[in-house]
Amino acid sequence: MALKIFGHRSPDTDATASAIVWAWYLSQQGIESTPYVLGTPNTEALYVLKHWGFDVPEVLVSVSAEDEVVIVDTNNPEELFENINETGIVQIIDHHKLVGGLETAGPIDITIKPLASTASVMYLMMGVDEVSDLPNEIAGLMLSCIISDTLEFRSPTTTEDDKAMAQHLAHKLEIDINEYATKMFEAKSDISAFSDEELIKMDSKKYEASGNKYRVSVLETTAPNIVLDRKDSILSKIEDVKIKEGLDAVLLFVVDILKEEATLFVSNDMVKQVAESKFNATVTSDLVVLPGIVSRKKQIIPVL
Repeated sequence: MALKIFGHRSPDTDATASAIVWAWYLSQQGIESTPYVLGTPNTEALYVLKHWGFDVPEVLVSVSAEDEVVIVDTNNPEELFENINETGIVQIIDHHKLVGGLETAGPIDITIKPLASTASVMYLMMGVDEVSDLPNEIAGLMLSCIISDTLEFRSPTTTEDDKAMAQHLAHKLEIDINEYATKMFEAKSDISAFSDEELIKMDSKKYEASGNKYRVSVLETTAPNIVLDRKDSILSKIEDVKIKEGLDAVLLFVVDILKEEATLFVSNDMVKQVAESKFNATVTSDLVVLPGIVSRKKQIIPVL
């Protein structure tokens, strides 16, 4: 039975493309592997797959004790299947903090590095020489992951290693990073076809902090008004999601990639309190701009 390789729910470019990259890499070593997604990838990821000639991986709806799996771009069981610990987890490749909660029957191969993307971690695992010989379409996926998760090096999660890797891949592919990144971000900004609830959950993760349960959602875009113009209906749906999921608050941040700032939807008094006490904001309406906030991992979750 082939290894099943997948990332977190609400798959973004890194979770989607890294699963494909690693399935390809293992297959080259004679290990039968199949990439999957745990939902519909976002519009940027769909653009990246089409650009480099890949079909969207099959959506994996369940796993069982018979499955052997490789988990990429997360180590958080809350972002995976409820029965994930019943599977045979053979490898984890990630760049997020160690959350805890995953259990295995025996020792496994775990690689977690303080880099901006899972593809960056895979780059190090392969080594420069192997990366130099990669097929262009695989190298293109890896470059896309780094650009996406660093917001073209704007994010505070970006390291000098990420930049060097991206530049090496771009040189190999003979493409201009800024031109390609612009096309990726334009694709990510095209969210007109999504419902309010889909927007709220598109790039969203649940967290517990200071005794409160949050869904923290981040929409990265070069055209924030596409989202902000739907303010009233989105605010209403935020409250519906909060009640349905038994949360204390849903925090939706619309990140303007070009201005390097975020607009937080202030849906109730608790979100207002979070904005004022955690981000030192002055809230006078149901939207508040937070200058310099672009990263959930570095600038939002630690503050909460």
